Parts: sequence; C-alpha cells; structure tokens
Amino acid sequence: MAEDLYSTIGVAKTATADEITKAYRKLAKKLHPDLNPGDKEAEEKFKQVSSAYAILNDEEKRGKYDRGEIDASGQERPEAQYYREYAGGPGGTRYRSSAGYEDMGEFSDLFGDIFGAGGRAGAQGRGARGGARFSMPGQDAQYHLDIGFMDAVNGTKTRITLPDGSALDVTIPPGVSEGQVLRLKGKGHPGLGEGQPGDALVEIGVKPHPVFTREGNDIAIELPISLDEAVLGGKVEIPTIGGRVAMTVPPGANSGQTLRLKGRGVKGKGDQLVKLNVVMPEAIDEDLKRFIEEWKQSHAYDPRRKLKEQV
Repeated sequence: MAEDLYSTIGVAKTATADEITKAYRKLAKKLHPDLNPGDKEAEEKFKQVSSAYAILNDEEKRGKYDRGEIDASGQERPEAQYYREYAGGPGGTRYRSSAGYEDMGEFSDLFGDIFGAGGRAGAQGRGARGGARFSMPGQDAQYHLDIGFMDAVNGTKTRITLPDGSALDVTIPPGVSEGQVLRLKGKGHPGLGEGQPGDALVEIGVKPHPVFTREGNDIAIELPISLDEAVLGGKVEIPTIGGRVAMTVPPGANSGQTLRLKGRGVKGKGDQLVKLNVVMPEAIDEDLKRFIEEWKQSHAYDPRRKLKEQV
C-alpha cells in the first residue's frame, strides 16, 4: 500500500472532507470488482483506496495520521504507541483497519449511492448473495431546444425528436428564459440492472421577437406616435404579450419617454415598458410648413438648452 494516503485517493493534504469523498467515489466506480471481474490489479487498488478512505474520512483517524501517530494501514507507529498496544495481554492484536472490500459495512450507504442495491451487496461480500447483480443509475441526456419568444413568456407544449427517432414531449412553463435548463425526470438514458434511468436536461434557447424584448420580468416595446398624438395626447392601441390593449399618451409626450403598463409583464409579475418615439409624417406638406413657421415666430424654444448648460 502506498505510504501517502492522500496520493492513493488522489487529493492534496489540504483537501476538504467533501473533496476526499468525491475523489473516492470516482475511484470506487472505476475500480470496483463488480466492474472489473477477474482483474486482480484493479481489485488490489480498490482495497488500497477503500482502506485509505477509511482513515481519511474519519476526522479523528485523519488527525492521527497527519500527526504521524498512525501509519497508512491504521496501525500506531512504534514511537507513538498507546495502551492499546497491550490490549488482550501479551501477543494481543493491535487495532487495525481492513484493507479488503470484504468488510465494507460503514460504506454501505456510500456504495448505495454509487452502485445501487447490487453495488452494496458486492461491496459487503459477493458470497453473501452468491454474486449480486450490478446496478447503476442511467446517465442524464442533454438536449437543446429553441422556442419562440411568445412561447417562452406564455408557456407551451412541444415535442423533441431524438436521434433514435423517438419523440419526447416537453412542457415549457410560462416565463422560461434563455439558457434555462428543464429537467425531465426519468427521461434520460436507461440504468443498468435495477438502476433508475437518468433525467433529460433540456437547455432552452429563445428566439428574438421583432417587437418585444425582455428585461427580467418586464417586457419592453418601442411605440411610434404621431406629431399630433405627442402634442395633444390621446388613446392609442398597443400590443402586449397578452393581446392588444388601449393606453393613454399624455399631452406633450416626447421621444424617449417611457410609460409603464402595470402587470403586463412575464407571468403578471413584471410590467410592460412602452418607450415613445415621435415619428414625423413621411411627407411635410405646405399646410404643416406654414403652421410651424407661424408658430415658431411666437413660440420659439431651445430644446438643447440643458445640454449646453451641462457641457
């Protein structure tokens, strides 16, 4: 057995308990005898890894190992012997850990997570059940699904065609956002033995909309208004993600001014933000020119006054 238990597990001496457990799980999956029948080298490495984990996973034993009070097999070093050296009288057996996978009772829950029920039986001794069937959960399957903007904010049901030609029905909840991952329980790859199937992980892509944009739970839109609507105000009809509604433009509205429609955002949690944009007529006729010229004579103003004051 390697003298350095940390090297056996493949972690640094500063590793946390969670990092040690994670590294051990990875090695146990790779080296477990149920996965390597007849491979004596893998079996021996599995024994070493399991014995190392038995010490490093125990806070008290790990402390003693780090201080040099016990060696890599769990036995006390001659220079740090305690009363336990004499347990049972002359010739008494010292305390030591099992290096085999025959007695792995304290790891039963761990192996349950890694290998399922069959894996626990194998870890506790194959003779107990005459060679238990190996089980392992199935892997998760990953997919990408592009949906329309309105389907994302309002929700929908759609179907994915898988590479093998089969279909997978997906329910899109209202308010799903770009990059969000939906988990479909049990729709992934099948497990081995009695292992449960994995999940289907569906990453959502949202196509842009020609009118609406999303800002969190708010929906933003730019609304063109006419010159007379800007000056006089009035009711205008605008689209929302829930249908068309009427909105009041206040008199004297300006381009860039934003009006808020409460509760018209995603799932009713956000608002719709309406940014006004005053649009001149395509053709400036003589009547409009004459009116503006006359109006200018007595109502001239400087729209850039504040800009000049600030710069």
